[in-house]
Amino acid sequence: MTRPDKDLYRPCVGTMLINANREAFVGKRIDNREGDWWQMPQGGVDPGEDLDKAMLRELGEETGAREKHINILHRMEEELYYDLPAELQGKLWGGKYKGQRQVWYLAQFTGADSDIDLEAHKHPEFCAWKWVAPSALPGLIVPFKKPIYEAVVAAFQPHL
Repeated sequence: MTRPDKDLYRPCVGTMLINANREAFVGKRIDNREGDWWQMPQGGVDPGEDLDKAMLRELGEETGAREKHINILHRMEEELYYDLPAELQGKLWGGKYKGQRQVWYLAQFTGADSDIDLEAHKHPEFCAWKWVAPSALPGLIVPFKKPIYEAVVAAFQPHL
């Protein structure tokens, strides 16, 4: 199997943030209120940005969780790729990318639920959040990202 052209995919980090009960954080996207889709925190990596720093930055922006409440447990070695559905290609990210290439992290949240603040960033991405069993994650995400979530759950299962 040939590797996709990296330049056609937006560099991104994603995080399975787990609490003390080994449940994963998911947020309901503000821009998709009509669907009942939930996702784990994820976001773009700036040019030259260290992946660990990008993950902590994105996690802070999307959840309000501060670095002092985050312990990185594991990082996937391989990037995971997904293509946007045809109707979204050319519309997101200035039309520059056909999808994303993601490095996924497993991180422990050591804070309290009250330390989660979806409005901590000036442009919130989530309108609601909850903790769920990791096994439920693939059933909560938009269908075109389901294979990514299945791969993430499988990769992190030994660490849960």
